[in-house]
Amino acid sequence: MKVLPYDLLMKQLDISNVRQLEDMLINDCMYAGIVKGKLDQRRRCFEVQFAAGRDLRPGQLEAMIQTLANCLSTSDNLLLTIEEKIKWADSMNELNLKHKKEIEDKAEELRKNMKAEMEIRGTQDLSFGDDGALVMDFEEDRVRPKRYAMRR
Repeated sequence: MKVLPYDLLMKQLDISNVRQLEDMLINDCMYAGIVKGKLDQRRRCFEVQFAAGRDLRPGQLEAMIQTLANCLSTSDNLLLTIEEKIKWADSMNELNLKHKKEIEDKAEELRKNMKAEMEIRGTQDLSFGDDGALVMDFEEDRVRPKRYAMRR
């Protein structure tokens, strides 16, 4: 059909008003190059001048199948690569967590050993803060040494 009535188009496309239909025809069809034509608001129809074909010419089917098969193969390879990267990232995360746990365990063991040694030596001015860091209490000598002028 070269002339498509708005009522038929709105019914087939499930569009409720003429404004939406014309916007869709202009923005989604004409600008995309799918169809070319004229909108006739007075007669409430769309006159088709050109419509992009959907059918394949003889001999194009094999090329289309090959193109789609290549696309599928590339997508499968990409998916496998992504899955491998995810597995690698998971294993690296697991290794990092194990390493972090080992370091925390060693740090805790060192704190316990230092605390035990402090108790044995009776050192009262060393302790551990809330964050596990070693804290040393000391009093600073506030007396400054005098300066002596050098005389010739």
